[in-house]
Amino acid sequence: MRSEKPGSGRVFLWAEYLALFGLGPLLILFLRQPGILFLVLWGGGLACWAASRAAPRGAATGIGRILSRFMLFGTILTLTVWGVTPDLFLALPLHRPRLWALIMLLYPLLSVWPQEIIFRRFLFQRYERLFGTRITSASAIAFGYAHIIFLNPVAVLLTLAGGWLFASTYARTFSLKCTGLEHALYGCLVFTIGLGQYFYTGAAWGH
Repeated sequence: MRSEKPGSGRVFLWAEYLALFGLGPLLILFLRQPGILFLVLWGGGLACWAASRAAPRGAATGIGRILSRFMLFGTILTLTVWGVTPDLFLALPLHRPRLWALIMLLYPLLSVWPQEIIFRRFLFQRYERLFGTRITSASAIAFGYAHIIFLNPVAVLLTLAGGWLFASTYARTFSLKCTGLEHALYGCLVFTIGLGQYFYTGAAWGH
């Protein structure tokens, strides 16, 4: 019986990780078709859900820690936007309240949930053997890098920081409910305080 070459599993996982989370966003940028992001999110989310097993620990614990951290970082982000770009502050809820309300309602379900399946549940389970204790950083980097599709550094930097928060929460709780809640809180805040324009493919791709 042929034995597997030492390290071949790691080589394959590295190649797969780089293909999915490195080349994937570049392919989306190359295609730049309306609706492709929704298809990738939900197609990828369903595929990753099927490919990953239920986490052994999934209780929604640590909600207080999530909320207290959100109060701190959310306040800092809000004050920064208000001070640096006051013309953008609260622009969406003030000038387009119906669109803002729709985003608040649909964003957690249509965007947050599939992202958490891909970048937390699947990535942690699939690549923990590859990254070990650095899996939190691997998740955060993949999450931040994926946002190059919006063609601005603000989106990448914010999601790199947010990705680390969400990944650290998942590493502690293994709960999609916790990371989903945390992701939704920051995402809705971003759209509310005036940073939503940095996460809109229509503006980035000229559609």
